[in-house]
Amino acid sequence: MCKTCGCGEEGESKIVNLQTGAEFDLKNAHADGGHARSHSHGVARPHTHPHAHEHGHDHDHGHDHDHAHDGAERTLDVQARILAKNDAIAERNRAWLAGREIFAVNLVSAPGAGKTTLVERTIRALKDKVALYVIEGDQATSIDGERIRAAGAPAVQVNTGAGCHLDAEMVARGLAELRPSPGSIVLIENVGNLVCPALFDLGEGAKAVILSVTEGDDKPLKYPHMFRAAQLVAVSKIDLAPYVDFDRNRALENARRINPAIEAVEVAATTGEGFEAWVDWLLNAAAAMREDAFALSDRAAFSITSRA
Repeated sequence: MCKTCGCGEEGESKIVNLQTGAEFDLKNAHADGGHARSHSHGVARPHTHPHAHEHGHDHDHGHDHDHAHDGAERTLDVQARILAKNDAIAERNRAWLAGREIFAVNLVSAPGAGKTTLVERTIRALKDKVALYVIEGDQATSIDGERIRAAGAPAVQVNTGAGCHLDAEMVARGLAELRPSPGSIVLIENVGNLVCPALFDLGEGAKAVILSVTEGDDKPLKYPHMFRAAQLVAVSKIDLAPYVDFDRNRALENARRINPAIEAVEVAATTGEGFEAWVDWLLNAAAAMREDAFALSDRAAFSITSRA
């Protein structure tokens, strides 16, 4: 799952409340009263027979093959349990958010696609209309988190260390620190990566994948899992389109080959071009989530009344 990119190797992972300056160690923290711990894929390393190191015993080919097979099964089992645990926490996050009519959007992209600039402009455009909160994910530093706070929104910085994505536990801890108000919007800026974030549900209301014109119009075909999981593709940096070899129509056509239901906007966060379409999508998605929450509450109330 994450062995190729090194996710889960030893590294500092922490959360920083940028309002108070408080820091919390994610690597060693334990789930307690809503405070979550980060998981480690390091436990899913390939199995090695202990005697091979302790006693230097030679083993025939069949014996090694059996242990390799056992190790592969053990790795798959650990990965399945990691994802199952993550999904359970994600559902709790989703219920907590829905109960407060809070819309959370998971912003995913390759590094340098323009997520932070988009978030900054979104805050400045909407901070007087709706309460905005940000969970900022990076492997290291609080550089982007400080940019977000300077733009005018409460933020927590999640540093994943060697981890290549946010997970539901990290988001749970971020929400516990932020305490977003009812009816607000939470922008979750994931670690720059188009692979692993597609696998990890955070409890968000929607995923929006940011695709920069500088990346190539074939990205949806190369990273199909991410585009299949997303509700929106935002083609970013469109002000640079005249200077790069990027076919916007082909990019959107490729995205819809992977996910026919995906919506699309085109935006330049630095100039503001197309920005209204992004804001409209965000506000409409938040409103739709609240309507769904009300409808679910009405159905639940009707069911209880009917049984009575």
